[in-house]
Parts: sequence; structure tokens; C-alpha cells
Amino acid sequence: MADEAKVKGPASYFPAIEKKYGFPIDHWLTLLKSQQGLKHMEMVAWLKEAHGLGHGHANALVAYYRNMK
Repeated sequence: MADEAKVKGPASYFPAIEKKYGFPIDHWLTLLKSQQGLKHMEMVAWLKEAHGLGHGHANALVAYYRNMK
């Protein structure tokens, strides 16, 4: 049963992202919405360059955001 409750995929990074950068995940998803015309890796690069996120955290946020659609 513990495995059922365990979060997998990009969302598994969310607690670490919130702790490290001090913003809720909705903050980052709202920012990504303003960058809709970019490709996946362009969005990742933008988060890294403009907001100082690490590659893994930026990639997880973009993957989650793009799968929401």
C-alpha cells in the first residue's frame, strides 16, 4: 500500500523544488504558461537562465506542465 501513495514521475520533484526555491509549484506553472510558444528544452533553458533552477528541477516542471494539456 505504501507504493500506491508514493508519487512518481516529474511530480516526485515537487517537494524539493518548493523547499529549495521557496515558491509553490503553481508559481512555476504560471510562469511556464507565459512561455507556451517554446519547445520543451527551450522552456527548461529559460527556467535555468531566468530563474536559476537546476536542470533536473526545470525539466521536471516542464514535463509536468506539458503533460497537463
